[in-house]
Amino acid sequence: MLTDPRLVKELAAVLDATGTFAFALSGATAGVRRRLDLFGVLVLSFAAATSGGIARDVLIGSIPPAALTELRYLVLSLAAGLITFGFYSLVSMHRNPVQIFDAAGLALFAVAGAQKALAFGLHPVMAALLGMITGIGGGIARDLLLAEVPAVLRSDIYAVAALAGAGVVAAGEILQLPVVPTMTVGAALCFGLRVLALRRRWQLPTARAPEEPPSS
Repeated sequence: MLTDPRLVKELAAVLDATGTFAFALSGATAGVRRRLDLFGVLVLSFAAATSGGIARDVLIGSIPPAALTELRYLVLSLAAGLITFGFYSLVSMHRNPVQIFDAAGLALFAVAGAQKALAFGLHPVMAALLGMITGIGGGIARDLLLAEVPAVLRSDIYAVAALAGAGVVAAGEILQLPVVPTMTVGAALCFGLRVLALRRRWQLPTARAPEEPPSS
C-alpha cells in the first residue's frame, strides 16, 4: 500500500459509520412508510444498518462482529431511527429518500467492506465479493423484514453497483495504488451507478420461464 495504514483505518471507520447511518435512515424511512410503530422502525433501522457488516465479519473470522461489540453502531442506528420517526416530513423532502440513502449506504459499505477484507489478508478478488456482500446485506435484511423481494434479486442494478465499487478497491490493491483515492473512486462509482440505474431505469436481463401448457 502507498498510504499510511493508520489513515486507511481511520477512513474505513468513517465510511463504515457514515454507511451505517445511511442504511439506518433507509430502513427507518421504509418502516415509517409501512406505518410500523416506533419499536418496529428502530428494529428495521438497526437491521438495515448492521446486517451487511455482521455477515462480512462472520465470513472473515472477525468474531464477534463489530456491530455487536461496539456501541456506536447501535447509537447511530437508533439516532437515525428516532430522527426519521420524529421528523419524517423533513427526511422525506428529498426525492425517493429510501433509495438515495440506500445507494449511499451501498457505496460506503461496499468499499469499506472490501478494504476490511483486504486488511484480513483475503485475495483481492474475494475481498471484492466480500465488499459486495457487505453492501447488499442491509438492503436484503430490510426488504425481508418488510416481506418484500430483496432489490438485489430483482432486475435493478444493485449488487452489480456494489461489486463495481468494491472491485475498484481490489484493483487498487493489485496495482498498489494509493488507498484513499481508490476508496473514494470506488464509492463514487457505486453510488453513481445505482442512482443512474434508478433514474434511467437500467435493468439487468430478467429470467423468462417458458409458458406452461394449460392443465386439462
